[in-house]
Amino acid sequence: MRRRLASLTSRLVLTTVALVLLVSVLVGAATWLAMRSYLTEQLDHDVRETVPALGGGPGLAPGAVTAQFLDSGESSAKVVEPNEDRRFRPVPLDAAAIADLREVPIDDRPHTVDVAGLGSYRVLGIQGANGTGIVGLPTADVDHALDTLVWWEVLLALLAVTAAAGAALVVVRRQLRPLREVAATAHTVATLPLESGDVDISERVPDHLTDARTEVGQVGAALNTLLAHVETSLEARHRSEQQVRQFVADASHELRSPLATIAGYTELARRRPEDTVGARAALDKVEEESARMTALVEDLLLLARLDAGRPLESAPVDLTRLLLEAVSDARVLAPEHHWRLDVPDDAVESAYEVPGDELRLHQVVTNLLSNARRYTPPGTTVTVTARRDGFAVHDDGPGFPPDLVEHAFERFARGDAARTRTGEVGVGLGLSLVRAIVAAHGGTVTLSSVPGDTTVEVRLPSALR
Repeated sequence: MRRRLASLTSRLVLTTVALVLLVSVLVGAATWLAMRSYLTEQLDHDVRETVPALGGGPGLAPGAVTAQFLDSGESSAKVVEPNEDRRFRPVPLDAAAIADLREVPIDDRPHTVDVAGLGSYRVLGIQGANGTGIVGLPTADVDHALDTLVWWEVLLALLAVTAAAGAALVVVRRQLRPLREVAATAHTVATLPLESGDVDISERVPDHLTDARTEVGQVGAALNTLLAHVETSLEARHRSEQQVRQFVADASHELRSPLATIAGYTELARRRPEDTVGARAALDKVEEESARMTALVEDLLLLARLDAGRPLESAPVDLTRLLLEAVSDARVLAPEHHWRLDVPDDAVESAYEVPGDELRLHQVVTNLLSNARRYTPPGTTVTVTARRDGFAVHDDGPGFPPDLVEHAFERFARGDAARTRTGEVGVGLGLSLVRAIVAAHGGTVTLSSVPGDTTVEVRLPSALR
């Protein structure tokens, strides 16, 4: 029973029934009180109309009582009752009844008195010249009418409660049907396996149950928002898992190549110890591959530190000087490219300074310029533009492949070999390091690329003026 009452339907139905029952009781009580007051007033009026017949003359209604208590000490009391031929006549009352009537207050107001042998009466005491008189009428008709009213009220209250229970059950179930549909959607989603893999949460609350003007609609809309958020989070988690797997695979592949090269040249040098020239060449190759592997490991460690949220150094960095040094180095490394540095006039008078880690910001600029150098043909013009909130690197080379633009900053993302003059595409960590370092500074980096127009913009917040 307690479990069934725990449902919202049961509680709403019981609440409705209780309210109907309470209203029925209040209305019945008010009706009973009003009817009793009305009938009593009518009976009091009839009692007053009976006063002229106090002497026992005609005009007394059946069941009426009269009594006289004279100052001389004499007393008499009568009640109108039918005789053997069914005619009504006054019949003397016994001493007990007379004693009850003698107790009636003489205040010109009707009172209810229980007369011995007769029952309840509404009586009125009147002060006369030679004594007092009492007249009264029975309350049996009034009591019977009130009792009948009570029984009708009880019957009607039961019918009202029964009808209210049935109607409430139908209405509540119908009104809560949308809520049950919302609950069914939530239950369906709750049974889905969400712990791993690519999870598709396509279940949604129907549109007709998401009307914000209703409480159920608000719940449905909130559930849809929650499901969309969960689905997005699970998709992000799955993408992250896939990226981690791909990252591990790519890192293993990149490390395997130099390790295999080192192992091969070491074995070659061991097999030909008398070949000094070959041994020197093998050592040079081992050193080259060791440097490549060291750079890769250092980049991976830097990414891991940035992912862990380790703070970078923060000091004023002269952005114009940093860009000038990086462009000067690029001119030496790739003289076949055209390198330009665009510095606004106000930067000449007052250098642009930003708070940050100078070494890491230099790495950002170097990676971007190296990327432009390696992936564009000779004769390409690379322009670096200084700004108070960062800088931009633009080149008029062939641009990024369309399918790579959205993924250029992902780890181990590789461009087409046609973008570079040597066919070398690198290990794919340069731009991912750029994004990680800029994000660690609280900045953003964006890429726009079409053939002949490629721009990477770096914005650093809280620039120093």
